Amino acid sequence: MSDLQNTDRRNLLKTGVAAAATLPFASSAQVAGSDELKVATIGCGGRGRGATAQTLNVPGTKLVAVADAFRDRAEAAVSSFRQQFADKVDLPADRIYDGFDGYRAAIDAADVVILATTPGFRPQHFEYAVEQGKHVFMEKPVAVDAPGIRQVLAAAKKADEKGLKVVCGLQRHYEPKYIETLAKLKEGIIGDITHGQVYWNSAGVWVRDRAEGMTEMEYQMRNWYYFNWLCGDHIVEQHVHNIDVMNWFKGGPPVKAHGMGGRQVRKGPEHGEIFDHHAVEFTYADGTVLTSQCRHQPKTLNRVTEVIGCQNGKAEPGKILDSNGKTLWRYRGKDEKSPYQIEHDTLYEHIRENKPINNTYYTAASTMTAILGRMATYSGKEIKYDDALAKGLSVMPESFAWDADPGPKPGPDGIYPCPIPGEHKVM
Repeated sequence: MSDLQNTDRRNLLKTGVAAAATLPFASSAQVAGSDELKVATIGCGGRGRGATAQTLNVPGTKLVAVADAFRDRAEAAVSSFRQQFADKVDLPADRIYDGFDGYRAAIDAADVVILATTPGFRPQHFEYAVEQGKHVFMEKPVAVDAPGIRQVLAAAKKADEKGLKVVCGLQRHYEPKYIETLAKLKEGIIGDITHGQVYWNSAGVWVRDRAEGMTEMEYQMRNWYYFNWLCGDHIVEQHVHNIDVMNWFKGGPPVKAHGMGGRQVRKGPEHGEIFDHHAVEFTYADGTVLTSQCRHQPKTLNRVTEVIGCQNGKAEPGKILDSNGKTLWRYRGKDEKSPYQIEHDTLYEHIRENKPINNTYYTAASTMTAILGRMATYSGKEIKYDDALAKGLSVMPESFAWDADPGPKPGPDGIYPCPIPGEHKVM
């Protein structure tokens, strides 16, 4: 499993950063096999709570600090953790942090850090955790723009140099049916990969209303899914999972992309600046084309999956068919654990046994591929991966405070302007 879970180091040439050789473990998070590992959670939303529960399911872990931009969300999460894991939670009030800088104190208190805030903050949080010598579980996506990806890749190299262990939340890499499907394809059962289709088509997600007295920064932070500096658009925040499967099976990211998108249904004041649909063609170095669809529109077809086309058939998660549609192979395993739990089990196994693991590189490459797709749909132009990584513009605010300017502004009608293909600048 380890060989399939770790990125092929040759792929790093396409991300612009070569992996450092793993050096002897020498971090502030060094532990013996029987030591209790102190955990801090940064980001107390749904995924932060889920990831924390999965970490606390691992023997020998204790939650000692949490941080969230919002005090109410941090305290609600702590209450939940105490009810579910009473004997594994050591959280006095002075280790419950809030605000934009609370993550630092929480990280300082721990051996292992869970990074599960909105994606825009991931690069700075990961960089700080690595600087402080902490092992990391971080959710996907790992950034929302190219400068963030470059920051994450630089921190990943430092993590290697320090012998830190990093697992990322692209859980399909830890799901047996995907792992075995890839292994079967590598046997050549239906030939080489020639094309692919990936989908995240759904009705969309929640909306959070603007409350009286909110600053623009607080409103965007509360309703974060609809602003690029926080979410990256749903092609990055959600569809990265499906795009990542093609990158994984192909052995690296594409070389270019073009596409189209816009918003037709989800276009009210509460829907911020992002598109409600994207359709992208990604081209890999050998000419393989991936067609990608993601949509957030109610009452439309729901489809979240991947199809890998080969010379003599196609593969779907856990199934391989020939050109006539006959099933040649099907995954028959009985999975006792979810891939979400396996991610955390794997991280702690590698920490305790001091075995190298760093999922950052392939997660950054797949995140950058999704960002490339957004850049292509927003601009309406064909864009090369390397150019996007090197020249892509930042979408982040200049400063972080509750009264700071987050960037996007609603018009007189309350509607936020969204990108116009042919006019929107991405590099």
